[in-house]
Amino acid sequence: MPEVENFDVIVVGGGPGGSTAAAFLGMKGRKVLVLEKGIFPRDKTCGDAVSGKSVGILSELGLIERLQKAEHGQVTGLTFSSPNGKSITIPFRRGDKGIEKGYVCRRIVYDGLLFSHAKNTSKVLEGALVTSVVKEGGKIIGVKASLAGGAEKEFHAGIIIGADGASSLIAREVRGARIDPNHTCVAYRAYYSGVRGNDGTLEIHFVKSILPGYFWIFPADGGLMNVGLGMIMSDMKKTNISLHKAMLDIIENNPLFEERFAGAKQVSPIAAWSLPLGSIRRKVHADGILLVGEAAGLVDPFSGEGIGNAMLSGKLAATIADQALSAGDTTEKFLSHYEELLWKEIGGELSMSYNMQRLGKVEWLLNFVISKASSSDRAREAISGTFSNPEAKKGYTSPLFYLKLLFL
Repeated sequence: MPEVENFDVIVVGGGPGGSTAAAFLGMKGRKVLVLEKGIFPRDKTCGDAVSGKSVGILSELGLIERLQKAEHGQVTGLTFSSPNGKSITIPFRRGDKGIEKGYVCRRIVYDGLLFSHAKNTSKVLEGALVTSVVKEGGKIIGVKASLAGGAEKEFHAGIIIGADGASSLIAREVRGARIDPNHTCVAYRAYYSGVRGNDGTLEIHFVKSILPGYFWIFPADGGLMNVGLGMIMSDMKKTNISLHKAMLDIIENNPLFEERFAGAKQVSPIAAWSLPLGSIRRKVHADGILLVGEAAGLVDPFSGEGIGNAMLSGKLAATIADQALSAGDTTEKFLSHYEELLWKEIGGELSMSYNMQRLGKVEWLLNFVISKASSSDRAREAISGTFSNPEAKKGYTSPLFYLKLLFL
Protein backbone atom coordinates (compact mmCIF):
# COMPACT_ATOMS: atom_id res chain seq x y z
CA MET A 1 0.00 0.00 0.00
CA PRO A 2 1.40 3.45 -0.94
CA GLU A 3 2.57 5.62 1.92
CA VAL A 4 -0.14 7.88 3.33
CA GLU A 5 0.78 11.50 4.12
CA ASN A 6 -0.61 12.93 7.34
CA PHE A 7 -1.60 16.54 8.03
CA ASP A 8 -3.37 18.49 10.73
CA VAL A 9 -5.89 19.84 8.23
CA ILE A 10 -6.70 19.09 4.60
CA VAL A 11 -8.38 21.91 2.69
CA VAL A 12 -10.26 20.73 -0.40
CA GLY A 13 -10.38 23.66 -2.81
CA GLY A 14 -8.06 26.62 -3.25
CA GLY A 15 -10.55 29.43 -3.89
CA PRO A 16 -10.95 32.41 -1.55
CA GLY A 17 -12.51 30.38 1.28
CA GLY A 18 -10.00 27.55 1.13
CA SER A 19 -6.95 29.75 0.66
CA THR A 20 -8.05 31.99 3.55
CA ALA A 21 -8.52 28.99 5.84
CA ALA A 22 -5.11 27.61 4.87
CA ALA A 23 -3.42 30.98 5.38
CA PHE A 24 -4.83 31.46 8.89
CA LEU A 25 -4.05 27.87 9.87
CA GLY A 26 -0.52 28.31 8.58
CA MET A 27 -0.16 31.43 10.71
CA LYS A 28 -1.09 29.25 13.70
CA GLY A 29 1.65 26.77 12.83
CA ARG A 30 -0.60 23.97 11.62
CA LYS A 31 0.49 21.44 9.00
CA VAL A 32 -1.92 22.06 6.13
CA LEU A 33 -2.49 20.48 2.72
CA VAL A 34 -4.51 22.29 0.04
CA LEU A 35 -5.87 20.11 -2.78
CA GLU A 36 -6.96 22.21 -5.77
CA LYS A 37 -8.41 20.52 -8.85
CA GLY A 38 -7.50 23.43 -11.12
CA ILE A 39 -4.11 24.72 -12.17
CA PHE A 40 -3.43 28.39 -11.55
CA PRO A 41 -3.91 30.86 -13.06
CA ARG A 42 -7.50 29.73 -13.45
CA ASP A 43 -10.73 31.66 -13.83
CA LYS A 44 -13.98 31.34 -11.88
CA THR A 45 -17.25 32.64 -13.25
CA CYS A 46 -18.34 35.39 -10.86
CA GLY A 47 -19.45 39.01 -10.60
CA ASP A 48 -15.92 39.77 -9.31
CA ALA A 49 -17.06 42.34 -6.71
CA VAL A 50 -14.78 42.45 -3.66
CA SER A 51 -16.70 43.65 -0.61
CA GLY A 52 -15.45 45.60 2.36
CA LYS A 53 -15.66 42.38 4.36
CA SER A 54 -13.09 40.83 1.99
CA VAL A 55 -10.91 43.92 2.19
CA GLY A 56 -10.85 43.67 5.98
CA ILE A 57 -9.63 40.07 5.89
CA LEU A 58 -7.08 40.88 3.19
CA SER A 59 -5.77 43.53 5.55
CA GLU A 60 -5.40 40.93 8.34
CA LEU A 61 -3.40 38.77 5.93
CA GLY A 62 -1.22 41.70 4.87
CA LEU A 63 -2.45 41.58 1.27
CA ILE A 64 -4.02 45.01 0.71
CA GLU A 65 -0.95 46.41 -1.02
CA ARG A 66 -0.81 43.38 -3.32
CA LEU A 67 -4.48 43.85 -4.21
CA GLN A 68 -3.91 47.52 -4.97
CA LYS A 69 -0.98 46.63 -7.23
CA ALA A 70 -2.96 43.91 -9.01
CA GLU A 71 -5.23 44.56 -11.98
CA HIS A 72 -8.54 45.77 -10.60
CA GLY A 73 -11.32 48.30 -10.91
CA GLN A 74 -12.13 50.54 -7.97
CA VAL A 75 -15.73 51.50 -7.36
CA THR A 76 -17.23 54.48 -5.60
CA GLY A 77 -20.83 53.44 -5.08
CA LEU A 78 -23.92 51.61 -6.28
CA THR A 79 -26.30 52.49 -9.10
CA PHE A 80 -29.80 51.01 -9.14
CA SER A 81 -32.50 51.29 -11.78
CA SER A 82 -36.14 50.28 -11.38
CA PRO A 83 -38.40 48.45 -13.85
CA ASN A 84 -39.86 51.80 -14.96
CA GLY A 85 -36.40 53.08 -15.90
CA LYS A 86 -35.71 55.48 -13.01
CA SER A 87 -32.22 55.27 -11.51
CA ILE A 88 -30.28 56.38 -8.44
CA THR A 89 -26.61 56.35 -7.51
CA ILE A 90 -25.67 55.73 -3.90
CA PRO A 91 -22.05 56.70 -3.14
CA PHE A 92 -20.07 54.73 -0.63
CA ARG A 93 -19.61 56.98 2.36
CA ARG A 94 -15.97 57.62 3.14
CA GLY A 95 -15.04 55.87 6.36
CA ASP A 96 -18.12 53.64 6.53
CA LYS A 97 -17.20 50.34 8.12
CA GLY A 98 -17.30 47.49 5.64
CA ILE A 99 -17.32 49.61 2.48
CA GLU A 100 -14.38 51.97 2.84
CA LYS A 101 -13.29 51.00 -0.66
CA GLY A 102 -14.91 48.81 -3.25
CA TYR A 103 -13.03 46.75 -5.80
CA VAL A 104 -13.84 44.65 -8.82
CA CYS A 105 -11.05 42.16 -9.37
CA ARG A 106 -11.29 39.36 -11.92
CA ARG A 107 -11.14 36.00 -10.20
CA ILE A 108 -8.24 34.85 -12.33
CA VAL A 109 -6.28 37.63 -10.57
CA TYR A 110 -7.91 37.66 -7.12
CA ASP A 111 -7.89 33.91 -6.52
CA GLY A 112 -4.29 33.71 -7.67
CA LEU A 113 -3.30 36.37 -5.15
CA LEU A 114 -4.83 34.45 -2.24
CA PHE A 115 -3.66 31.06 -3.47
CA SER A 116 -0.05 32.16 -3.81
CA HIS A 117 -0.22 33.53 -0.25
CA ALA A 118 -1.53 30.20 1.07
CA LYS A 119 1.48 28.50 -0.53
CA ASN A 120 3.76 30.34 1.90
CA THR A 121 2.63 28.22 4.85
CA SER A 122 0.83 25.21 3.36
CA LYS A 123 1.63 22.31 1.06
CA VAL A 124 -0.35 22.88 -2.12
CA LEU A 125 -1.14 20.39 -4.89
CA GLU A 126 -2.68 21.74 -8.09
CA GLY A 127 -4.46 19.48 -10.56
CA ALA A 128 -5.49 17.31 -7.60
CA LEU A 129 -9.10 16.14 -7.88
CA VAL A 130 -10.54 14.70 -4.68
CA THR A 131 -12.48 11.59 -5.72
CA SER A 132 -13.65 10.18 -2.38
CA VAL A 133 -13.36 10.44 1.36
CA VAL A 134 -11.60 7.91 3.58
CA LYS A 135 -13.51 6.63 6.61
CA GLU A 136 -12.52 4.68 9.68
CA GLY A 137 -15.16 3.57 12.13
CA GLY A 138 -17.71 5.73 10.34
CA LYS A 139 -15.64 8.90 10.74
CA ILE A 140 -13.89 10.67 7.87
CA ILE A 141 -10.13 10.61 8.41
CA GLY A 142 -8.90 11.70 5.00
CA VAL A 143 -9.42 11.85 1.25
CA LYS A 144 -8.31 10.12 -1.93
CA ALA A 145 -7.22 12.31 -4.82
CA SER A 146 -6.30 11.87 -8.45
CA LEU A 147 -3.10 13.87 -8.93
CA ALA A 148 -1.95 15.87 -11.94
CA GLY A 149 0.31 13.08 -13.19
CA GLY A 150 -2.49 10.53 -13.05
CA ALA A 151 -1.49 8.84 -9.80
CA GLU A 152 -4.01 8.16 -7.03
CA LYS A 153 -2.98 9.10 -3.51
CA GLU A 154 -4.47 9.01 -0.03
CA PHE A 155 -4.06 11.79 2.52
CA HIS A 156 -5.10 11.78 6.18
CA ALA A 157 -5.89 14.64 8.58
CA GLY A 158 -7.69 15.36 11.82
CA ILE A 159 -10.00 17.82 10.06
CA ILE A 160 -11.16 18.22 6.46
CA ILE A 161 -12.28 21.68 5.35
CA GLY A 162 -14.60 21.51 2.36
CA ALA A 163 -13.98 24.57 0.20
CA ASP A 164 -14.84 22.83 -3.05
CA GLY A 165 -17.66 25.02 -4.27
CA ALA A 166 -21.35 24.69 -5.05
CA SER A 167 -21.10 21.02 -6.10
CA SER A 168 -18.91 20.13 -3.11
CA LEU A 169 -18.07 16.46 -2.65
CA ILE A 170 -17.27 17.12 1.00
CA ALA A 171 -20.65 18.82 1.58
CA ARG A 172 -22.42 15.69 0.33
CA GLU A 173 -20.96 13.85 3.30
CA VAL A 174 -22.54 16.42 5.61
CA ARG A 175 -26.02 16.91 4.14
CA GLY A 176 -26.41 14.96 0.89
CA ALA A 177 -26.53 16.34 -2.63
CA ARG A 178 -29.99 17.94 -2.83
CA ILE A 179 -30.23 21.33 -4.54
CA ASP A 180 -33.02 23.61 -3.30
CA PRO A 181 -34.23 25.64 -6.31
CA ASN A 182 -35.85 28.22 -4.02
CA HIS A 183 -32.47 29.03 -2.50
CA THR A 184 -30.19 28.68 -5.52
CA CYS A 185 -29.42 31.45 -8.01
CA VAL A 186 -28.53 30.84 -11.65
CA ALA A 187 -26.32 33.49 -13.22
CA TYR A 188 -24.75 34.27 -16.60
CA ARG A 189 -21.72 36.49 -17.17
CA ALA A 190 -19.44 37.78 -19.92
CA TYR A 191 -16.75 40.45 -20.17
CA TYR A 192 -17.22 43.38 -22.55
CA SER A 193 -14.94 46.19 -23.65
CA GLY A 194 -16.13 49.55 -24.94
CA VAL A 195 -19.29 49.79 -22.82
CA ARG A 196 -20.20 53.45 -22.39
CA GLY A 197 -21.69 55.33 -19.47
CA ASN A 198 -20.29 53.67 -16.35
CA ASP A 199 -18.94 56.20 -13.85
CA GLY A 200 -17.18 53.80 -11.51
CA THR A 201 -20.21 52.33 -9.74
CA LEU A 202 -21.58 48.82 -9.40
CA GLU A 203 -24.74 48.91 -11.53
CA ILE A 204 -27.72 46.75 -10.61
CA HIS A 205 -30.73 47.05 -12.91
CA PHE A 206 -34.15 45.58 -12.17
CA VAL A 207 -35.18 45.13 -15.79
CA LYS A 208 -38.88 44.37 -16.30
CA SER A 209 -38.27 41.54 -18.78
CA ILE A 210 -36.28 39.49 -16.26
CA LEU A 211 -38.08 40.26 -12.99
CA PRO A 212 -37.67 38.93 -10.35
CA GLY A 213 -34.04 38.75 -11.51
CA TYR A 214 -31.63 41.60 -12.22
CA PHE A 215 -28.99 42.69 -14.73
CA TRP A 216 -25.59 44.04 -13.68
CA ILE A 217 -22.65 46.00 -15.09
CA PHE A 218 -19.52 46.08 -12.91
CA PRO A 219 -16.36 48.00 -13.91
CA ALA A 220 -13.31 45.73 -13.94
CA ASP A 221 -9.75 46.63 -14.93
CA GLY A 222 -8.46 47.97 -18.24
CA GLY A 223 -11.82 49.24 -19.46
CA LEU A 224 -13.47 45.83 -19.14
CA MET A 225 -16.99 45.46 -17.79
CA ASN A 226 -18.29 42.38 -16.01
CA VAL A 227 -21.81 42.06 -17.43
CA GLY A 228 -24.39 39.52 -16.37
CA LEU A 229 -27.75 38.65 -14.92
CA GLY A 230 -29.11 36.35 -12.26
CA MET A 231 -32.39 34.82 -11.17
CA ILE A 232 -33.56 32.38 -8.50
CA MET A 233 -33.70 28.89 -10.02
CA SER A 234 -37.34 28.29 -9.07
CA ASP A 235 -38.38 31.64 -10.58
CA MET A 236 -36.48 30.81 -13.75
CA LYS A 237 -38.39 27.54 -14.06
CA LYS A 238 -41.73 29.25 -13.39
CA THR A 239 -41.16 31.87 -16.09
CA ASN A 240 -39.55 29.37 -18.50
CA ILE A 241 -37.00 32.04 -19.41
CA SER A 242 -33.68 31.49 -21.20
CA LEU A 243 -31.27 33.71 -19.28
CA HIS A 244 -28.71 33.49 -22.09
CA LYS A 245 -31.20 34.89 -24.61
CA ALA A 246 -32.55 37.40 -22.09
CA MET A 247 -29.07 38.78 -21.45
CA LEU A 248 -28.41 39.34 -25.17
CA ASP A 249 -31.87 40.85 -25.64
CA ILE A 250 -31.26 43.41 -22.87
CA ILE A 251 -27.88 44.36 -24.32
CA GLU A 252 -29.09 44.62 -27.91
CA ASN A 253 -32.68 45.84 -27.62
CA ASN A 254 -33.42 47.47 -24.26
CA PRO A 255 -33.61 51.28 -24.68
CA LEU A 256 -31.61 51.82 -21.48
CA PHE A 257 -28.65 49.78 -22.71
CA GLU A 258 -28.58 49.38 -26.50
CA GLU A 259 -26.75 52.67 -27.07
CA ARG A 260 -24.30 51.96 -24.25
CA PHE A 261 -23.39 48.63 -25.87
CA ALA A 262 -23.57 49.86 -29.49
CA GLY A 263 -19.79 49.97 -29.92
CA ALA A 264 -18.96 47.37 -27.29
CA LYS A 265 -17.19 44.09 -27.92
CA GLN A 266 -17.85 40.83 -26.10
CA VAL A 267 -14.39 39.54 -25.18
CA SER A 268 -15.32 36.31 -23.39
CA PRO A 269 -17.96 33.61 -23.82
CA ILE A 270 -21.17 33.91 -21.83
CA ALA A 271 -20.65 31.51 -18.94
CA ALA A 272 -23.25 30.15 -16.51
CA TRP A 273 -22.99 29.03 -12.91
CA SER A 274 -25.21 28.34 -9.92
CA LEU A 275 -24.95 29.92 -6.47
CA PRO A 276 -26.21 28.30 -3.24
CA LEU A 277 -27.71 31.23 -1.37
CA GLY A 278 -27.51 31.82 2.36
CA SER A 279 -31.28 32.38 2.55
CA ILE A 280 -31.61 29.10 4.44
CA ARG A 281 -29.38 27.76 7.17
CA ARG A 282 -27.58 24.67 5.95
CA LYS A 283 -25.59 22.26 8.10
CA VAL A 284 -21.90 23.13 7.73
CA HIS A 285 -20.12 20.67 10.01
CA ALA A 286 -19.86 16.99 10.88
CA ASP A 287 -17.35 14.69 12.59
CA GLY A 288 -13.99 15.93 11.32
CA ILE A 289 -15.54 18.23 8.68
CA LEU A 290 -16.07 21.98 8.31
CA LEU A 291 -17.57 23.63 5.21
CA VAL A 292 -16.79 27.13 3.94
CA GLY A 293 -17.87 29.44 1.13
CA GLU A 294 -20.20 28.08 -1.54
CA ALA A 295 -19.78 24.57 -0.13
CA ALA A 296 -21.47 25.95 2.99
CA GLY A 297 -24.09 27.86 0.96
CA LEU A 298 -23.15 31.35 2.13
CA VAL A 299 -23.74 33.52 -0.95
CA ASP A 300 -25.56 36.78 -0.15
CA PRO A 301 -29.22 36.30 -1.19
CA PHE A 302 -29.66 39.90 -2.38
CA SER A 303 -26.38 40.86 -4.03
CA GLY A 304 -25.15 37.41 -5.06
CA GLU A 305 -21.71 38.29 -3.66
CA GLY A 306 -19.92 35.30 -2.18
CA ILE A 307 -16.25 36.19 -1.78
CA GLY A 308 -16.66 38.06 1.51
CA ASN A 309 -18.54 35.28 3.29
CA ALA A 310 -16.21 32.67 1.79
CA MET A 311 -13.20 34.43 3.29
CA LEU A 312 -14.92 35.08 6.62
CA SER A 313 -16.01 31.45 6.91
CA GLY A 314 -12.48 30.35 6.00
CA LYS A 315 -11.09 32.48 8.79
CA LEU A 316 -13.64 31.19 11.33
CA ALA A 317 -13.13 27.57 10.24
CA ALA A 318 -9.39 27.99 10.80
CA THR A 319 -10.04 29.32 14.30
CA ILE A 320 -12.30 26.41 15.32
CA ALA A 321 -10.11 23.80 13.59
CA ASP A 322 -7.10 25.05 15.53
CA GLN A 323 -9.05 24.93 18.80
CA ALA A 324 -10.33 21.42 18.06
CA LEU A 325 -6.85 20.10 17.30
CA SER A 326 -5.48 21.70 20.46
CA ALA A 327 -8.27 20.08 22.48
CA GLY A 328 -7.81 16.73 20.74
CA ASP A 329 -11.51 16.77 19.94
CA THR A 330 -12.65 16.84 16.32
CA THR A 331 -16.11 15.44 16.97
CA GLU A 332 -19.27 16.87 15.48
CA LYS A 333 -20.21 18.24 18.90
CA PHE A 334 -17.00 20.26 19.27
CA LEU A 335 -17.05 21.45 15.66
CA SER A 336 -20.60 22.73 16.16
CA HIS A 337 -18.89 25.77 17.71
CA TYR A 338 -18.00 26.76 14.13
CA GLU A 339 -21.62 26.77 13.03
CA GLU A 340 -22.62 28.77 16.10
CA LEU A 341 -19.85 31.32 15.52
CA LEU A 342 -20.55 31.56 11.79
CA TRP A 343 -24.26 32.27 12.19
CA LYS A 344 -23.63 34.68 15.02
CA GLU A 345 -21.39 36.63 12.63
CA ILE A 346 -23.46 36.56 9.44
CA GLY A 347 -26.86 35.03 10.21
CA GLY A 348 -28.57 38.37 10.78
CA GLU A 349 -27.01 39.88 7.67
CA LEU A 350 -28.10 36.94 5.50
CA SER A 351 -31.61 37.12 6.90
CA MET A 352 -31.85 40.84 6.08
CA SER A 353 -30.51 40.23 2.57
CA TYR A 354 -33.10 37.51 2.03
CA ASN A 355 -35.85 39.93 3.02
CA MET A 356 -34.42 42.50 0.61
CA GLN A 357 -34.35 39.85 -2.14
CA ARG A 358 -38.03 39.10 -1.59
CA LEU A 359 -38.95 42.79 -1.57
CA GLY A 360 -37.03 43.10 -4.84
CA LYS A 361 -39.63 40.86 -6.46
CA VAL A 362 -42.37 43.47 -5.94
CA GLU A 363 -42.32 45.65 -9.05
CA TRP A 364 -44.37 48.57 -7.73
CA LEU A 365 -42.24 48.72 -4.59
CA LEU A 366 -39.01 48.86 -6.60
CA ASN A 367 -40.48 51.62 -8.74
CA PHE A 368 -41.63 53.56 -5.68
CA VAL A 369 -38.38 53.37 -3.70
CA ILE A 370 -36.08 54.21 -6.60
CA SER A 371 -38.37 56.92 -8.02
CA LYS A 372 -38.61 58.55 -4.60
CA ALA A 373 -34.86 58.45 -4.10
CA SER A 374 -34.18 59.85 -7.57
CA SER A 375 -36.18 62.98 -6.75
CA SER A 376 -35.37 63.47 -3.06
CA ASP A 377 -31.94 64.07 -1.54
CA ARG A 378 -33.27 63.11 1.89
CA ALA A 379 -34.72 59.84 0.61
CA ARG A 380 -31.46 59.06 -1.18
CA GLU A 381 -29.58 59.76 2.06
CA ALA A 382 -31.90 57.41 3.97
CA ILE A 383 -31.28 54.61 1.48
CA SER A 384 -27.55 55.34 1.39
CA GLY A 385 -27.41 55.00 5.17
CA THR A 386 -29.27 51.72 4.97
CA PHE A 387 -26.85 50.22 2.46
CA SER A 388 -23.77 51.42 4.31
CA ASN A 389 -24.91 50.05 7.68
CA PRO A 390 -25.70 46.31 7.91
CA GLU A 391 -27.85 46.91 11.01
CA ALA A 392 -29.86 49.53 9.17
CA LYS A 393 -30.80 46.99 6.49
CA LYS A 394 -33.50 45.98 8.95
CA GLY A 395 -35.34 49.08 7.76
CA TYR A 396 -36.14 47.37 4.49
CA THR A 397 -38.18 44.76 6.37
CA SER A 398 -40.36 47.35 8.09
CA PRO A 399 -43.42 49.05 6.55
CA LEU A 400 -42.42 52.15 8.54
CA PHE A 401 -39.37 52.59 6.30
CA TYR A 402 -41.58 52.97 3.21
CA LEU A 403 -44.02 55.18 5.09
CA LYS A 404 -41.08 57.40 6.04
CA LEU A 405 -40.07 57.67 2.36
CA LEU A 406 -43.50 59.05 1.50
CA PHE A 407 -42.78 62.14 3.57
CA LEU A 408 -39.14 62.73 2.57
